[in-house]
Amino acid sequence: MKYDLLTKYSGNLNDSNILKDYPRPQLKRSSYLNLNGVWNYDINNTGVIPDFFDKEILVPFCVESYLSRVGRELKEKEYLFYKKEFIVDSDFIKEITLLHFEAVDQICEVYLNGIYVGNNEGGYLPFFFDISDKLIIGNNVLIVKVKDELSVDYPYGKQSKKRGGMWYTPVSGIWGSVWLESVNKNYIKNIKLTPDIDKEKIKIEIDSDGKEFDIEIKDAGKMIYKNKVKENYVEVKVDNPKLWSPDTPFLYDLVISSENDVVESYFAMRKFSVNDKYFYLNNMPYFVNGVLDQGYFSDGIYTPSSYEVYKDDILKMKELGFNTLRKHIKIEPKIFYYYCDLYGMLVIQDMVNVGKYSFFKHTALPTVGFKKMIGKNVTGVQKDNFIKYTKQTIEYLYNYPSIVCYTIFNEGWGQFESDKLYDIVKEIDDTRVIDSTSGWFKGRKSDVESLHIYFKSIKLKKSNKPLFVSEFGGYSCKIKEHSFNEDKTYGYRKYNDIKKFENDFVKLYTNEVLSNLANGLAGTIYTQLSDVEDEVNGLLTYDRKVCKVSVSKVKKVMNDIIKEFEKCESNL
Repeated sequence: MKYDLLTKYSGNLNDSNILKDYPRPQLKRSSYLNLNGVWNYDINNTGVIPDFFDKEILVPFCVESYLSRVGRELKEKEYLFYKKEFIVDSDFIKEITLLHFEAVDQICEVYLNGIYVGNNEGGYLPFFFDISDKLIIGNNVLIVKVKDELSVDYPYGKQSKKRGGMWYTPVSGIWGSVWLESVNKNYIKNIKLTPDIDKEKIKIEIDSDGKEFDIEIKDAGKMIYKNKVKENYVEVKVDNPKLWSPDTPFLYDLVISSENDVVESYFAMRKFSVNDKYFYLNNMPYFVNGVLDQGYFSDGIYTPSSYEVYKDDILKMKELGFNTLRKHIKIEPKIFYYYCDLYGMLVIQDMVNVGKYSFFKHTALPTVGFKKMIGKNVTGVQKDNFIKYTKQTIEYLYNYPSIVCYTIFNEGWGQFESDKLYDIVKEIDDTRVIDSTSGWFKGRKSDVESLHIYFKSIKLKKSNKPLFVSEFGGYSCKIKEHSFNEDKTYGYRKYNDIKKFENDFVKLYTNEVLSNLANGLAGTIYTQLSDVEDEVNGLLTYDRKVCKVSVSKVKKVMNDIIKEFEKCESNL
């Protein structure tokens, strides 16, 4: 295996400038101290904080990755300890200082200057601690203790201790940015932004104990709204709104100020919905033409060497003619979603599964047509955890206009009471479309008829919901010098010749997608954006250095699909 398969930005890493971008683009303030870079670490079996940390790790890359400079898996009974010394100046500290972690997998405890700060369980969502009474002016010592047995009681995605095929190297420890901010009392903790294009309004909710707020909205630098409000909720009229779409990804600038705080943000005016046949973007029928995006990187695994990799992936898929990424069983740092907002890419966000996976029950039987769930999938603890993390995921991502749909369960992994989960998700966020059971094992409640079709042609049956092929394709073509594993290949149809792969990929869209538009096909998700370890069915290689298809050829068939879709919907 090539653990040193590098993306083009890997060689430019600067230990003192690692992923320095402000991690929270929709709640940005001037107070910011990034702690990414060289930390010390140790691994032991006792769980006791070691006296000496004589080894180095590059944060925020997981311990298994090449970029971490460690490159070894955390064993079942091992504990991973991090140590970071950092200096805080007096002019940084205000009334409250917060320590943020973007992602730590799977269970961690945090200590500052020898004092216990708090703990977190999960692996995919950010968390923070108030360290005001533990932080000192001058030198501070931060220690993070991590335990990761890859428990299926928590969301775990495609990680596996026995990697191979559609399962990948596990991720342990810190894999998202670590940073500090200092604020005054009654600071703005969060905001919630809900656009309503039909009423030409943006609804702004402010989570703060403050009593008065100044709100400014700008359109390309021009002030269109400025007012002082004395409540935590306001509806602002946006006359003749510039509607956000992949073709016109327009963002309005937003600044909210209180007596003690100022945050910069943005929003977009857009609406995504369904009827009994189509997806609708801004009240117009819209063909969802996407790719599966697993969010794995050859050198950092869960974490790219540079945020430019996110940007490159998005822009390359747009260049090929795609308008959607299905973020598959992984939650990204907020920078990813910001780039989707900025450059115009729809996102279908999967929840991250809990519970054990069975190839026989969850893949083999449904693939041959047996689509009735067998036995119990999850325990009571797993159910509770999945509901909790699903709620937190939606709250975390609510403001991003690029996110238009949630996938609750994928192919039965950890699936339970899908109708109940549909209601829970809809109650939290009724502005997005919900794919309750992507693939099979469907319940009564879902906004789409979601199908996975591999190994056979797309044949559609009539439905009172949009017919959405949420996975298909999966053609594999290995480029050996850009592959993680030269000995093993995983995919759904194998090609040794890149030209043959390209021709059959174009034929797939011509014969299966284009021809089914008249039969009511509302959208497709091709498997997948990039290779991931043994799985070489990506349009891009795992290191992102080779695109396996011609932009001009693919763009042509994608344009033909859009034209045909417009013709079909106009004939309704």
